Amino acid sequence: MNAAGTGAQARAAAQDGAPAPRTGTARALLRAARPKQWLKNLLVFAAPGAAGVLFDPAPLAWALVAFAAFCLAASGTYLLNDVRDAEADRAHERKRHRPVASGAVPVPLALGAGAAAVAASLGAAGAAAAATGRYALLAVLVAYLVLTTAYTYGLKRVTIADIVAVAGCHVLRALAGGVAVGVPFTSWFLIVVSLAALLVVVGKREAELRNPRAGDGRTALRGYTRSYLVQIRTMASAAMIVTYCLWALDGQGQGGVPPFHAASIVPFIVFVLRYHLLVDRGVGEEPEEIALRDRPLQLCLLSLAALVGLGVYLG
Repeated sequence: MNAAGTGAQARAAAQDGAPAPRTGTARALLRAARPKQWLKNLLVFAAPGAAGVLFDPAPLAWALVAFAAFCLAASGTYLLNDVRDAEADRAHERKRHRPVASGAVPVPLALGAGAAAVAASLGAAGAAAAATGRYALLAVLVAYLVLTTAYTYGLKRVTIADIVAVAGCHVLRALAGGVAVGVPFTSWFLIVVSLAALLVVVGKREAELRNPRAGDGRTALRGYTRSYLVQIRTMASAAMIVTYCLWALDGQGQGGVPPFHAASIVPFIVFVLRYHLLVDRGVGEEPEEIALRDRPLQLCLLSLAALVGLGVYLG
């Protein structure tokens, strides 16, 4: 059953006074939770992986808790945001097919599920904090929820602030994994993650500016020009490559350490080049779709992860 059919059945059932089919409503609720967006939360494994502790049962378990907490938080905020924007979405050519706007998911159900997901995320982070004595994960999750709420209710309409807010959410995901496990952050890690987040968000805005329908009429887009976004993208990627190279080459040749980190520079740069090409083609408005569908990009990421992993766990 497709989404349009589910929405039509829900609206017809509402008009007849009968409840919508449970199976269709459950599927629509799952779609409204946007599970594809959970891909972004893989960032929580970056710091534990770079620290070489992901093969240890306890750190892996706490990283998984952080991942689950951020998935719940993200889905909860998406549901609550869709309820808030339902009326405007119904007048939009593309957004009117969203489950809440189309009627496939009743507003009370979306509100309840969204609030429950956010509460569950806080509960998971709180339980992890109580068990480990590290309350930083709970603090980072709260900061994420505050930032996403601020973005929804105002920052997304402010030029530059919208980019900083979304990039900040990515950085908080990366921080969450480190604080959940209790590993320290290096300046290299923080700089590379921050610049990578900026690069992805700017690429998304640039693609939206090329395709107004993709941008959904974002108010903040009116303040950007393509040349300005290209400059930011170029600056961010150049600084990120230099920083990564400095980290990868730091200490090479000392103590017979295998040069896996140095070798990882190649897939890292190819990844950046490939991403720039995709953005220039105008397909960067959905970064998660690029990661799921573009085979060359996936190959670069797998090669990068393998080489960094070998450098961490064998070095």
